[in-house]
Amino acid sequence: MLKFEYDRAEEKHFYGDDLTLNWWQLTHIKPTIVEIIKQAEAMAAEQHREIDATSLYNQAKVLKAFKKVKITDDCFNSNEGYGYHDLGREKLEELFAQVFKGEDAIVRPHFVSGTHTIFSCFRGLLRPGDRLVSVTGQPYDTLFRAISGESTSPSEAEGTLREWGITYSNVNLKDFGTPAQTSCRKLLQEPTRVVFIQRSRGYDPYRSALTIQEIEKMVQKIRSINSDLIIFIDNCYGEFVEKKEPLEAGADVIAGSLIKNPGGGLAPTGGYIAGKKKYLDKISHAMTAPGLGKELGAFIHNKRLFFQGLFMAPQLTGEALKGATTIAAALESVGYEVEPRYNAKRGDIVQAVRLKSKKELEKLCLAVQSASPVNSHLTPVAGATAGYSDPVYMAAGTFVQGASSEFSADAPLREPFTVYIQGGLTYNHVILGLASILEAILEQD
Repeated sequence: MLKFEYDRAEEKHFYGDDLTLNWWQLTHIKPTIVEIIKQAEAMAAEQHREIDATSLYNQAKVLKAFKKVKITDDCFNSNEGYGYHDLGREKLEELFAQVFKGEDAIVRPHFVSGTHTIFSCFRGLLRPGDRLVSVTGQPYDTLFRAISGESTSPSEAEGTLREWGITYSNVNLKDFGTPAQTSCRKLLQEPTRVVFIQRSRGYDPYRSALTIQEIEKMVQKIRSINSDLIIFIDNCYGEFVEKKEPLEAGADVIAGSLIKNPGGGLAPTGGYIAGKKKYLDKISHAMTAPGLGKELGAFIHNKRLFFQGLFMAPQLTGEALKGATTIAAALESVGYEVEPRYNAKRGDIVQAVRLKSKKELEKLCLAVQSASPVNSHLTPVAGATAGYSDPVYMAAGTFVQGASSEFSADAPLREPFTVYIQGGLTYNHVILGLASILEAILEQD
């Protein structure tokens, strides 16, 4: 743990002669806090360079796709009614297929969340009597409730996979890697049809997000046991973190939310699915109705934002990743347990921080909210949130409601008290947020 001591002379030397043109003066940040951040940036400098290189690669990949698909401003026009022959929608889906290396894609504002998008995939791919197996442990709260109906009232359990006669099992991630484990091999045989891999950690403080290399090894192991299984990846928070995506590692279908990485901070809502065409055809009929598929679904307004958001996504993801590494370095330097560490290989944009108490969690969430461009004057409180079994703090003063592509933090109110920080439209905003966090949690010291 680092210690910092300043006297008045050192403070003047640190700030310089002109005390009016520094960001920390505008925000009344103490010089000790600024020094912590500067040292954290120095610690993470090599990681920042690697992130910039990945961001540039992914930007080139996205630009190449835009050019290949021949996007024109006609693609941004509104479409109404049933949405037949929507040129922009068709081009947008072709674009996502190109970028994520799929045979086809579905990209719609009609998906209300990542959970809705993923559940639509399950409904399309699974039939009564089939089994869904997660090899990354129990999925995050909202998706698990939609699968199993557990921890819900009878009314909330309606329409779950279990109610439709689809069974579910899971294997802990660490157990899945055990060579020739009998129970794992048995679970991957009939009636299992879909294997689920959650790339991000969710609200699990004890597991890391998966890298593409780790996903590829898992896919190979699954294929060696049963080559007929459909391998589905929840790609939320992981898009553009690396130069490759899970379809390139052998997965069949991926899905995610557009108010996370691939929306670039501009998409106002929605979700995407990409992968093998034969599976996306099945999913499309669950998304709309049997016989209708993906031919319907009008984009009424703001279509440009989905195109422009995807174009901005590699840059936004890089900014968020650089911010996360600096946050990890800074908080680790003042004695907090962070996961991943600042110099670890990352599979997503989420930074987990283990806190010492509920009070500290409240202070950190308030600090994030107070550093937000929207609703900065409000105080986040833990409350009941649809799909979650525990009260959840959600600090997100974002332009798009709930967008975790923007700088935000959330934490279920349960031990061990862990907060999950993610996003950032710009690296500079993340740094301002980090300064607010450090002031809050170090105040007692």
